[in-house]
Amino acid sequence: METELPIEPQSLKKLSFKSLKRSLDLFSPTHAQIPPPDAQSARIRISHKLNSEYVQVKTSSSEHAANAAKSQAQQAPTPSNALALPGPEQSNNTQMGGPPKDLVSSSTGQPRGSADVGGQGRSSAIVSSHISSERNMSTSAIMERIPSRWPRPVWHAPWKNYRVISGHLGWVRSVAIDPSNTWFCTGSADRTIKIWDLASGRLKLTLTGHIDQVRGLAVSNKHTYMFSAGDDKLVKCWDLEQNKVIRSYHGHLSGVYCLALHPTIDILLTGGRDSVCRVWDIRSKAQIRTLPGHDNTVCSVFTRPTDPQVITGSHDSTIKLWDLRTGKTMSTLTHHKKSVRAMAPHPTEDAFVSASAENIKKFRLPRGEFMHNMLSQQKTIINAAAVNEEGVLATAGDNGSLWFWDWTSGHNFQQAQTIVQPGSLESEAGIYSIMYDLTGSRLITCEADKTIKMWKEDETATPETHPLHFKPPRDMRRF
Repeated sequence: METELPIEPQSLKKLSFKSLKRSLDLFSPTHAQIPPPDAQSARIRISHKLNSEYVQVKTSSSEHAANAAKSQAQQAPTPSNALALPGPEQSNNTQMGGPPKDLVSSSTGQPRGSADVGGQGRSSAIVSSHISSERNMSTSAIMERIPSRWPRPVWHAPWKNYRVISGHLGWVRSVAIDPSNTWFCTGSADRTIKIWDLASGRLKLTLTGHIDQVRGLAVSNKHTYMFSAGDDKLVKCWDLEQNKVIRSYHGHLSGVYCLALHPTIDILLTGGRDSVCRVWDIRSKAQIRTLPGHDNTVCSVFTRPTDPQVITGSHDSTIKLWDLRTGKTMSTLTHHKKSVRAMAPHPTEDAFVSASAENIKKFRLPRGEFMHNMLSQQKTIINAAAVNEEGVLATAGDNGSLWFWDWTSGHNFQQAQTIVQPGSLESEAGIYSIMYDLTGSRLITCEADKTIKMWKEDETATPETHPLHFKPPRDMRRF
């Protein structure tokens, strides 16, 4: 009995990355040896193939088979197709062994279905030529091209930076736009809130009151109120007629990362590092509900007038849809693998996108069905996302990348890169918050180089100067 050769010790990582079956590779003592060929199974396979091929030959008319045999007998053996070069018919017959016995007629010794064809070699030539033509027909070069059902993207003009606003002394972390579309406010790591004129970009007002960086801002469309939240655990209500704080909402146990106002009811929603989303009554300062369930920081939240009225994203890589009446989770979306730092609802459709470091996904509301992934990967931590009514989705990354997408198809039509202001480090090219104005024609970005940049579409661009390079995906990923 031969002694078994010692198995070379290999690491588990190397074994798991091999293309062989892991169970055989990890647990079999003879994984390095090639299994012996099975002659009987090879014989069965060859006879089955000849059977199936001959059945297809038999279905054709006898006159067509006779004509093919006569033309092949008169001419020298030539390749049956330009895409494949099969060997001569004699070598095919010696390898395949001719047609099996059960396909040969007992009276004439010829294959059934070719009674008017003379000679065994001529009938085997029919079978071999048909096999080679079938083999050629299976090549990908002549397969039927099925048109893609993926929607073709709409052409959008590329966006360009037209204004840079300086004034903050720290990272600019949040932005909100006035419902009248005349001014916008920004919150910064310098603990101030600044109000800017939207048309000219000039500073109108600076508000102080927070003792740590301001992470969230929202402006009410029914009252003259502005709400702010920061890392100092404070949520403040500002009266913009008096330019001072009139209410504070106490209850968060750690920094507050996100803030949203309900569109129809006078309630405020905040999420933070204490892993809960809290619902506040704007007037009474009372905490109406606490929405627990996340295992990590709640870093993004938005609200809707209909159920589910609250949607939260967290560092635990999940998205929760909440029933505001009962304070319970309607459903939990676990499609992401990393922190969901940004979400953006579509202004007219019942759908939203969620962005994390590994992918940008689109979901349908109210049930939260997964629709599809965006067709490219930004490959960075995505801090913010925004959609306008024309279907242009913008996502901003930690490395200063600002990508623009077509909403319907998920096609990435522009990849912009922010430029840090002079005197800043290249590592400060991060974007923390973005927002469209009410018309959707201007985009505001808040960045780590302490600036605010404004973007608009390039009016000179046309489909001829900036053509659409779109390649539909081969398959739709359903996860």
